Amino acid sequence: MGMRVRVPKVAHSTRRPPAARMWLPRFSSKTVTVLLLAQTTCLLLFIVSQPGPSSPAGGEDRVHVLVLSSWRSGSSFLGQLFSQHPDVFYLMEPAWHVWTTLSQGSAATLHMAVRDLMRSIFLCDMDVFDAYMPQSRNLSAFFNWATSRALCSPPACSAFPRGTISKEDVCKTLCTRQPFSLAREACRSYSHVVLKEVRFFNLQVLYPLLSDPALNLRIVHLVRDPRAVLRSREAAGPILARDNGIVLGTNGKWVEADPHLRLIREVCRSHVRIAEAATLKPPPFLRGRYRLVRFEDLAREPLAEIRALYAFTGLTLTPQLEAWIHNITHGSGIGKPIEAFHTSSRNARNVSQAWRHALPFTKILRVQEVCAGALQLLGYRPVYSADQQRDLTLDLVLPRGPDHFSWASPD
Repeated sequence: MGMRVRVPKVAHSTRRPPAARMWLPRFSSKTVTVLLLAQTTCLLLFIVSQPGPSSPAGGEDRVHVLVLSSWRSGSSFLGQLFSQHPDVFYLMEPAWHVWTTLSQGSAATLHMAVRDLMRSIFLCDMDVFDAYMPQSRNLSAFFNWATSRALCSPPACSAFPRGTISKEDVCKTLCTRQPFSLAREACRSYSHVVLKEVRFFNLQVLYPLLSDPALNLRIVHLVRDPRAVLRSREAAGPILARDNGIVLGTNGKWVEADPHLRLIREVCRSHVRIAEAATLKPPPFLRGRYRLVRFEDLAREPLAEIRALYAFTGLTLTPQLEAWIHNITHGSGIGKPIEAFHTSSRNARNVSQAWRHALPFTKILRVQEVCAGALQLLGYRPVYSADQQRDLTLDLVLPRGPDHFSWASPD
């Protein structure tokens, strides 16, 4: 017969042994309430004092600007006038990635893909590039990324402090291997997001962006004398061959030569379509959101024009920017073909008239024929002889009133 062992019952108590007890001070309910209120107040003050992810201007106040133009129209120059501003996050032609990835398409069929890319970038969502870039990538994966001062400045890179003028060669040396993820962080830290694009051929495709409550979009439409555009396109050579094929809808075939001026005709037609849509009975949501600028006006009076553009987009001209703009527009020469997509110090007025010495008169007559509507609408005077072409005292840029290309009135 085994021995029965009696196990004493253990009382389940929350009381700790004397050695493990902690002395806690006793507070009245009134004291606890006061302490909690004080703690909450301090926490709220701390949160309010911290910068959010969109520090300068929160997302609702951020201004989005689309510089809309065509190739060889001075858009790289205008893009730099925005890019170097300390309040601007800028990207040059991000739709290049769409067109190079989907090069079998046409400009019309790629419009929506380009528009959706623009919207994502305006909202600082850089994941949209997953469809067009390798998964492992740096900041240098962006097309002509070093033209963006914001990608060369904190928080993207420390090559140039904000407020200083960046230089592409230095940026490429110091910032090439910076993580791609920093683009989102940088974008969110600026009050303005500016994109320069040459791959839209009508304004209607942008209406969803203009009416999108998540965006505060302004459109700067840059045009240039078609005769000057043709001369510059010819100087650029094969650089535009792939884009030419997409514009002409050749299913991926590159086009270098254009003896029938089909490309310049399409460029002129697109400028007319955009300008007429913006000024002839435009939709209400376009009011105050469109401004047309001619490259020739920008070349003649750069500071006056940029002040007007900055005012239109909610920016101010700093003394350092003013000095820099003066320097790059009062250089010597007209630039070299190797500088096709770069901004260097040149004589802007001479650049705007270089075509008058470079193009044969017979070709000028042909351009004036295929672009007659654009010349008339945009305010460019045709020439009727080689003597008129080379007579630089004859002004071929017609004057315009202060509201000539603003939003049209109901009348």
